[in-house]
Amino acid sequence: MNQAQGKSEQVLDQNGKPYNRLLLVLTMLVGTFSTFMTSTMLTTAFPTLMSSFKISANTVQWLTTGFMLVMGITMPISGFFIRRFDSKKLYLSAVAIFLTGTIICFFAQDFAVILAGRLIQAAGVGITAPVYQTIMASIYPPNKRGTAMGTAGIVIGLAPAIGPSLSGWILMNYSWRMLFLVIMPISVLVLVMGYFNLRKVLPTRKAPIDWSSVLMSVIGFGSMLFGFSSVGDYSWGDPVVYVTLIVGVLFIAFFVWRSLKIKNPLLEFNVFKSKDYTLSVILVAVSFMSMNGFTLILPLYLQTVRGESPLVSGLTLLPGAIVTGLMNPITGRIFDMIGGKNMAITGMFLLTAMTATFIPVTDQTPISYLVVFYMIRMFAISMVMMPTTTTGINALPIELIGSGTVVNNTIRQVFASMGTAILVSVMSNVTLNHMPAHAIAGQTPFLFKHLALQANITGFRYAFVISTSFALLGFILAFFLKSNKEAL
Repeated sequence: MNQAQGKSEQVLDQNGKPYNRLLLVLTMLVGTFSTFMTSTMLTTAFPTLMSSFKISANTVQWLTTGFMLVMGITMPISGFFIRRFDSKKLYLSAVAIFLTGTIICFFAQDFAVILAGRLIQAAGVGITAPVYQTIMASIYPPNKRGTAMGTAGIVIGLAPAIGPSLSGWILMNYSWRMLFLVIMPISVLVLVMGYFNLRKVLPTRKAPIDWSSVLMSVIGFGSMLFGFSSVGDYSWGDPVVYVTLIVGVLFIAFFVWRSLKIKNPLLEFNVFKSKDYTLSVILVAVSFMSMNGFTLILPLYLQTVRGESPLVSGLTLLPGAIVTGLMNPITGRIFDMIGGKNMAITGMFLLTAMTATFIPVTDQTPISYLVVFYMIRMFAISMVMMPTTTTGINALPIELIGSGTVVNNTIRQVFASMGTAILVSVMSNVTLNHMPAHAIAGQTPFLFKHLALQANITGFRYAFVISTSFALLGFILAFFLKSNKEAL
């Protein structure tokens, strides 16, 4: 970032022209928040959509699974886009792609059309998220980057968690089409604001795209994400799962090998030459494994064990989401003052302890208990996620920040899917193994119902144990981060 010298500090874009950094950040904050929120909005609407389109649960879930899949595939390619294209045009193009998908979803008359619209939406989100974070990390100096990334964390933490609650409220009062209609004017507003407020703030260079790397990336990350997403419907021993995972690992290995050999790689894996960056990526990935899987398991517990509605389960998560959104900018400022190591250690300790409080849940555990400890848990995550990400970004030279951000986002996406798959698999298998014999159902149906409920509770307890183990691993890794003095 260039700055003019004088009485007042003035920020300049890549063309040497001054711009309003606050308006630029506000525009991207609104745009990325609205796009990111749609990643989880349809979860609460599944029963409604199943009824409207006369489809099964396995079919409707592709509105979310397919969304996450395309977003995960698009993110690695966005690294090339960031280095090649004007950041203003790239961001506005991504928002326009997202708006196109939203319009298609709104007018959809059958499932194939709404699924196509969702996949187009996901392609837009897969570009806006990395561009947003890269710009936020690049337009501020290192001593202010914690606050900037904390602001960026509002989107990452708050938007996906608000989605189900907002969706539940809309569906109580309006048609499912309103889920897409409310997003359209926001996207149009962002396009108008972006035309006036966004600038080319990232350096670009002309380089040909390596289509072999694109193909390897799409097959590799697509196969891995598909494999992890399929565990809930199949099992780890099903060829659909393990074959796609093996194919994914092999193609990603080829992709990394090729990226390190060619002159203009799709992604700069040289970022991993920095030990501090590498450690931060691992720590964030492990944290996301604990957070993402847990956020899916808890609503399932509320609906299957407690019999709560999707709206109630969404509202149970809402206070924790609000805490994350409010705390991310604050933890960013604290990071600027003290660095990331102590924050990460404290946050991971809290995350481990708070996740452990869910292990003894029963069908009678008060909702208030779940809300309070989930809130503290999300507070702990706000102490870890963006400060640790910023620690890694600060370890990179400015020309690698874009690639570092994209790599971080991509690995986080893969590990989030992995964590969800592991928790769902553990929950399902433990529940199945503890289920009473069907003969009991005919003899003593009340006893069968009680034992089946206990089997479900046991499955969720084991899943919470695994989630606690992920957090504990992160707690151990946090001790290897840079000391606070070195981080500043």
